[in-house]
Amino acid sequence: MPNTPLLDRELFFGNPQISSGKLSPDGKFISFMKPYQGIMNVWVKKFAEPFDKARPLTDSKRPLYGYTWTEDGKYILFVKDSDGDENINLFAVDPSAMPEADKETPAARNLTPLKDVTARIMHASQNNPDLLWVGLNDRDKAWHDLYRLEISTGKLTLIYQNEDRITGYEFDWDDNLRLLNRTDAAGNTTLLRKDDDELVPIYETSVTENARVSGWDAKNENIYLVTNKGELDLMTLYKMNPKSETLMFLESDPQEQVDFGGLRMDRNTREIIATSYTEDKTRYYWRDKTWESNYKFLQGKFPGREIAFQSATNDYSKFLVAVHGDKYAAEAWCFDAQKHELIHQYTPRPELKNVEDHLASMTSIRYPSSDGLSIPAYLTVPVGMEAKNLPVVVLVHGGPKGPRDSWGYNPQVQFLANRGYAVLQPNFRASGGYGKKFLNAGDLQWGKLMQDDITWGVKYLIKEGIADKNRVAIMGGSYGGYATLAGLAFTPNLYACGVDIVGPSNIFTLLDSIPPYWESGRAFLYGMVGNPMTEAGKQRIREASPLFSAAKISKPLLIVQGANDPRVKQAEADQIVVALRDQGHKVSYLLADDEGHGFAKPVNRMAMYAEIEAFLAEQIGGRYQEEKPDDVAKRLEELRVDVSKVTYDAAKD
Repeated sequence: MPNTPLLDRELFFGNPQISSGKLSPDGKFISFMKPYQGIMNVWVKKFAEPFDKARPLTDSKRPLYGYTWTEDGKYILFVKDSDGDENINLFAVDPSAMPEADKETPAARNLTPLKDVTARIMHASQNNPDLLWVGLNDRDKAWHDLYRLEISTGKLTLIYQNEDRITGYEFDWDDNLRLLNRTDAAGNTTLLRKDDDELVPIYETSVTENARVSGWDAKNENIYLVTNKGELDLMTLYKMNPKSETLMFLESDPQEQVDFGGLRMDRNTREIIATSYTEDKTRYYWRDKTWESNYKFLQGKFPGREIAFQSATNDYSKFLVAVHGDKYAAEAWCFDAQKHELIHQYTPRPELKNVEDHLASMTSIRYPSSDGLSIPAYLTVPVGMEAKNLPVVVLVHGGPKGPRDSWGYNPQVQFLANRGYAVLQPNFRASGGYGKKFLNAGDLQWGKLMQDDITWGVKYLIKEGIADKNRVAIMGGSYGGYATLAGLAFTPNLYACGVDIVGPSNIFTLLDSIPPYWESGRAFLYGMVGNPMTEAGKQRIREASPLFSAAKISKPLLIVQGANDPRVKQAEADQIVVALRDQGHKVSYLLADDEGHGFAKPVNRMAMYAEIEAFLAEQIGGRYQEEKPDDVAKRLEELRVDVSKVTYDAAKD
């Protein structure tokens, strides 16, 4: 890569200068995330003011999961946990209490001041913006009771005590609780109509099917139901009358390729604005001519890029528009829909924009798996390099059932490409969006056909001459971490090394330790990996768990784990580390005592990627940035674990 400079990892993984902008409902203010004492926090400014006049509203020491304005703009709501444990509380802060320069941030109120709960916003009222409906699992950790929350006072009123395995609550435009979802022990889900105190079943799907309510029509008479029940393969949009239980087909993918994606509704007319489908890229089908005209206008201004309406005023006169692409730094623009004017607001990573010529293109490819199933994937080749005999990193996404990789800017991909690696992102079977058959084809195939979908991607790159067969690494987080371990254990000659980020090694202990609030999905999980209560299930799980094939792992492995991870607990990392160490295999281990399912804190994130790039460079010969800021170097030393001292007590788990 003689003409491509080595880009600082800070460009990819450091805090953005500004991100996640939102217009206030009246358009008079703009909020956004910006570092405050090193952590991304919420800031607010008047729309007409420059960004350097903004003031911080929050001073969280932990990155927030997200934030939003209330319907009337009186409050900003945000959610956060403690050190990645996913015990989430909901907070409110008054944006009118913005401090002057050099003053403390205003006090935020905890609206759900309970320990060890996972608060969920179920519904926000447009009619009375002071009201929210939230789910709290304080009484029973497995199930969320429904409460009405008065934001201004913090008053919580119990509306529905969940004794019925209820997993969802559906409100109409007038804030009436009309429908509930119930999941039984077998994983079947029933949509229930609420008739006073009686719950009447109106629609049922099995554990291998999906259905979701996507809103109500303008008269509150019919719901928009997205489903793949029965003979349907692709998720399809219907209109359903909950009283008569009649279904009317509305729309499925005109190209018959992917699931129904999104339904955008007009909050004022209550009519459908657009539907969308994501294949290699996202397609929109507009039903509102004004919105369609605006979208086409923006497409003309930003050719070759994706356009997203990030937020809007309540009257849709102004929008905050996100503009992004595979090899472009994202930008945020204000679009005045009445004047058709664009005003640049911010570029999250302006330094990245200065080096766009050195970012690589992401290309859609397909290849056959071991059984002939066509696997969609993305391939990124380093800038200035011929797609021939390259070191490759196979980057496996998490999930697995539902998530998928999509086209667009990906910091991991661009970071790896800049280091000289071709990057393969396989959407293996069980990835979402490609239909029910593709989704369920992964059931009981962990370590088998699902792994083949990744393996055959590597074989495809080798056959095409793109990959150097001796310099292929596998890397991923969560399920991608599992696939890394499985790849090294089940195809030990295919990969030169692996990077496992919060991946499970032993499916038995993974199932034993799932969070209580995942109880409704237990049958769903058993359907994916096997039922540990049956002999056949035990055998399948044992075969699929890399821990029991650890003796086959012979290539170097780097493991990254958060000590507070509630999904994939530290024991998953400790077990495989002990097994490999005791068999004399090389393994490196990073463990953060202030992280959960992934590294969110900036210094931890930077340290992790510094270690990853040095590890990959040593094993498959790419470039790496040797120098590290002092805080990153210090934190990296704290994260490194002496594997000789790692212990694991199976009886304890």
